[in-house]
Amino acid sequence: MSAPTEIPEGDLDLDGAVIVALGCNDKGVWGSCEEALEAALARFRAEGVDILARSSWWSSQAWPDPGDPPFLNGVVIVRTEHDPGALMARLSRMEDVFDRRRSVRNAPRTLDLDLIAYGRLSGDLDGLILPHPRAAQRLFVMGPLAEIAPAWIHPVEGESAAALAATCVVGVDARPVPAKAGV
Repeated sequence: MSAPTEIPEGDLDLDGAVIVALGCNDKGVWGSCEEALEAALARFRAEGVDILARSSWWSSQAWPDPGDPPFLNGVVIVRTEHDPGALMARLSRMEDVFDRRRSVRNAPRTLDLDLIAYGRLSGDLDGLILPHPRAAQRLFVMGPLAEIAPAWIHPVEGESAAALAATCVVGVDARPVPAKAGV
């Protein structure tokens, strides 16, 4: 696993940050959810998406059903020429390539990609709600984001990623996965 890459102050305009959350709780054909998520990150470039910063992987119980397999989640800040709708279409296509099944809401998934924010855009953009309407409440999103960009300000809530992570009410058991020795 790669170590998280925090963005040094001034190296990125956080007002323009494009943020994508990744999750997995069904390893599918991969050896582990970590392998699946790393493979997804490796595919981003082919989709016209450059990763500028990435969090470590965070583990948490499945939500809303903790009886499902636990999740591995992370967040990346990316650069892309795609507009929000085109980027979401690319992310959805990646989920399909990774054999995500949409049987029932919140079912275990091989890959879950959510567009959390696209700069300061806010509202319903042809069915795509930005920022992601529930991200600010989820520690498995705000924790990883605070790890790499603690000063990022939520376009609607007006709070930093670090402050939101401290007040999340969903996925409160989420914790960073320790890096493997020698990695």
